[in-house]
Amino acid sequence: QVNQGNMPGIQSTFLAMDTEEGVEVVWNELLFTDKKAFKAHEEKIKTMFEQLVLVDHPNIVKLHKYWLDVKDSKARVIFITEYVSSGSLKQFLKKTKKNHKAMNARAWKRWCTQILSALSFLHSCEPPIIHGNLTSDTIFIQHNGLIKIGSVWHRVFANALPDDLRSPIRIEREELRNLHFFPPEYGQKADGTAVDIFSFGMCALEMAVLEIQTNGDTRVSEEAIVRARHSLDDPNMREFILSCLTLNPDKRPTANNLLFHRVLFEVHSLKLLAAHCFINNQYLMPENVVEEKIKELDLNMVMAEIRREGRPGAQWRYSEVSFLELDKFLEDVRNGIYPLMNFAVSRPHALPRALSQPPEDTQKAKTPTPEPFDVETRKV
Repeated sequence: QVNQGNMPGIQSTFLAMDTEEGVEVVWNELLFTDKKAFKAHEEKIKTMFEQLVLVDHPNIVKLHKYWLDVKDSKARVIFITEYVSSGSLKQFLKKTKKNHKAMNARAWKRWCTQILSALSFLHSCEPPIIHGNLTSDTIFIQHNGLIKIGSVWHRVFANALPDDLRSPIRIEREELRNLHFFPPEYGQKADGTAVDIFSFGMCALEMAVLEIQTNGDTRVSEEAIVRARHSLDDPNMREFILSCLTLNPDKRPTANNLLFHRVLFEVHSLKLLAAHCFINNQYLMPENVVEEKIKELDLNMVMAEIRREGRPGAQWRYSEVSFLELDKFLEDVRNGIYPLMNFAVSRPHALPRALSQPPEDTQKAKTPTPEPFDVETRKV
């Protein structure tokens, strides 16, 4: 049995082996005791899961497959999610604090960018998917530095399942120690995507200071949060976090806007786009193309120059570029550590629209056989 913070209220989560792909996965069970109510809403549940399986992002724990198992008196939905072998962000920060190390600013930026990339993806779905349970316990860090957000479907399930079926999902906030991650408007009818921005701001603050002290109490006090905010040295970082923690949800920036905040611009957009183009088309090139190209280069060759009137220009030579760093950067991009953020290609399709439709609409929309369509294979 494993606990990945995937979803409060799921009866059991087990580590399993996918024998087809040869990878470890998590087996989740959602149990419904009222079989009659379950049968009445079976199509809606299927539609919901079919849409969730389609949501795909490198920084979100993937939901692979699902199936329904209806027995004599009860029914259950089994769904398979990605297994994240590394620990949660909370555990990682505790270990770092124990070793008396401060948080590395570059790592902080990389983590923030990945979390925001996932939130931006969820919030731009149609209708927007609100995480509603973002804490340092539901964010996972893999050994290569890749961030994965779990527990994404908790709120979708809670909202999409009809009232008479909602019993398996506990909607209340699980632990007192995580209450500070939730904004004042949380749980109200009108709350929206700004809920996640507040929670993200708290995660960003905790990542920057490693731990927000609880003073022996299980709850994190307002004074402890204020102290943590004042301890930040970087004014840009402080302004970035404070904008997320604004009490008025209308004044909080969107995940999309935050990705372009000056504190996060670690990699130039053009460099990022070039790296993604290179990796997406790498199958067209020899395996060691970077290494081979470097051998051909004259390292004293000038690749860029700023000309200045009346004084010598500034020159940039190939010898000043670290090719080892370039290889490491390409590997990080390949692993999803530097997502393409908000270029058009990474925008999600309007996937979970069916969640907001009544079941009869989805029935009408179904056709016995999908119409064939030609797949475009040519490269632009």
